[in-house]
Amino acid sequence: MRTGTEQPAPDQPAQGESRPDSGWAVVGIDNGGNTNNATVLDSTGRFLVDGLLEMPSRVLEGPAVAVESMAAALDNVLAVTGISRSSVRAVGLDTPGPASATGVISSRGSTNFSDPAWFSFDIRGALQQRTGLPVVYSNDANAAALYAHHLHFGPVAAQRSSVSAIVGTGLGGGIVEAGTIISGAAGMAGELGHVHIPMQGLLEEGQPIPQCNCGFAGDAESIASLSGIANNLLPYWLSRYPGHPLASEDIRTAAKLVRGYGERGDELALRIFEQQAMAIGRLFTVAANFTDPNTYFLGGGVVETTPDFRDWFLGRVRTHTQLRAEQLTLATFALVPDRDMAGARGSAIAALGSLQTSEGTAPAATDAAAPAS
Repeated sequence: MRTGTEQPAPDQPAQGESRPDSGWAVVGIDNGGNTNNATVLDSTGRFLVDGLLEMPSRVLEGPAVAVESMAAALDNVLAVTGISRSSVRAVGLDTPGPASATGVISSRGSTNFSDPAWFSFDIRGALQQRTGLPVVYSNDANAAALYAHHLHFGPVAAQRSSVSAIVGTGLGGGIVEAGTIISGAAGMAGELGHVHIPMQGLLEEGQPIPQCNCGFAGDAESIASLSGIANNLLPYWLSRYPGHPLASEDIRTAAKLVRGYGERGDELALRIFEQQAMAIGRLFTVAANFTDPNTYFLGGGVVETTPDFRDWFLGRVRTHTQLRAEQLTLATFALVPDRDMAGARGSAIAALGSLQTSEGTAPAATDAAAPAS
């Protein structure tokens, strides 16, 4: 079992500089609760935006305003990179879920899409109609997983598989096979947070079965997420450490502070993160027996921390992932890189892949991808 490492992307022209004619390009837009981040991937496999290029997303103002904001983000990234609109062959779009495989927001909405006008709204179709360009939809975790896969494997991405777990308010995920995201019939494949995992040996004696916001009991997200800390883990562990400073905080504020305590070696915090690492390890064990991936990626706030704590946590996840002898010599564990840019870049890769599929051409590695070891 090996730990993968990423290499930096090669030097690229500064934004706005003239560059050789690349023929055509695709655009990636990562739609978030506050901002849209956009990038351009040209036909030579280069990302033409080196960092964040954000504009307000305005999703809380409803679909009409939000779609205009996405169209503005498209126009802005083309202006910054000097790419003509006529050169754009497709747009990749990702949003938080839940949504269908074709980009229809859940009939119940979500945190970002709370206005009733969003319920069952076809966000992909609306952006496609507004821009006159083909739009390819992914959920945000899938887009980040796809970017991590292509960056890690580079030229051999189409011959490799991976599973990603991305820890945030919830637990997102993505399954990549042969360089392509597996979305499923209804777009629900890769919802790793809602996979049930064994609780025996993970929970302490007398610790309640954790409840997920989705209504499930004992799924991975009920442990390995910020909401899992606030709703399940922290209330229990504060009962074991009644004098802890976090006991004086509102539970949701306290949950956000747990990582900082963990970085400083606090015993209560480390007990929480040990349970989270065990939950992710058990989730990866399920994946090992279902998809048998080449690499297991871990991302999100839980690893956007100090190097020592990040390495400790990834090591504990690796320890709790039970692989067979044949898998141990092949499997690698790695981090999802460039989290702020991963969504837009993964969406662009998805758009490129869709074009290649429709044209019957082999997937091409992006120039930003690093060869796997």
